[in-house]
Amino acid sequence: MFPIKVTQPSYSRPIVTVLLIAVNMMVFFHEVWLDPYSYNHFMHLYSLRPFYFHAENLITHMFLHAGWLHVLGNMLFLWVFGDNVEDILGHGKFLLFYLLCGMLAAMTQVMIDPSSTVPIVGASGAIAGVMGAYLVKFPHSNVKMVAWFILIFSFDLPAWLLLIYWFAIQLMGGLGSASEASTGGTAFFAHVGGFIAGIVLVRILGTRERYWRRRDLSW
Repeated sequence: MFPIKVTQPSYSRPIVTVLLIAVNMMVFFHEVWLDPYSYNHFMHLYSLRPFYFHAENLITHMFLHAGWLHVLGNMLFLWVFGDNVEDILGHGKFLLFYLLCGMLAAMTQVMIDPSSTVPIVGASGAIAGVMGAYLVKFPHSNVKMVAWFILIFSFDLPAWLLLIYWFAIQLMGGLGSASEASTGGTAFFAHVGGFIAGIVLVRILGTRERYWRRRDLSW
C-alpha cells in the first residue's frame, strides 16, 4: 500500500521539489555506476556515521540511498507531499525547511545511538519533516492510496489518519529497537525527529500567504 497523490491542489510550480528529486536520482545513478571499491569509498566520505561524526555529512547523507526501493519510495513520498508544502512556504523557504528537517532528523538518530559506525543514508528524515508539516497545514486533505490483494485497487484516506499512523509506526519501531541503525536497519528515530521538526519548523518559518488569497499559477 502506498500513496500516489493528494486531493489538495497546489497553486505554484513545485520547482524545489522537482529539483530535489532530480538531484537525489542523479546521485543514486552515480552510485549505481561505481565499482564496489569506489562505491564503498563514496559512502565512507558522504554518509553519516555517528561515531565518526562530521558536520558536513548532516547534509550529504540526505542525497545517498541504499537501493532502488529506498530511493524510489522516498522520492514518491516527496512528490506526493512536497508540492503543497513548497506551495505555502515558497521555494527558498521550502529548501531551507527541507535541509533543516533532514539535519535535525539525523541529529536525533546520532543522539540516540552515538556509538554506531553504520552509515546513515537517505532523504527519509527530511521527507518525514515534509509529512509533519503536511499534517499541520493540510489535515483535511485526502490521500489516494494504491493497494493490492489479488487485484490492484485504490481508495482515499484522510491525510491526518495516514500521517499519524505512519508516525506511530516509526515511534514504535524506534522504541522497539533504539539502536536499530547500528545493526544496519531502519533509523526510526531519524524519522521521528524529522517529523517533529517539520511540525515545529513550519510554524516558525510561517506560510507565504493565506490559502484563499493564493493566485492560480498552475502549469
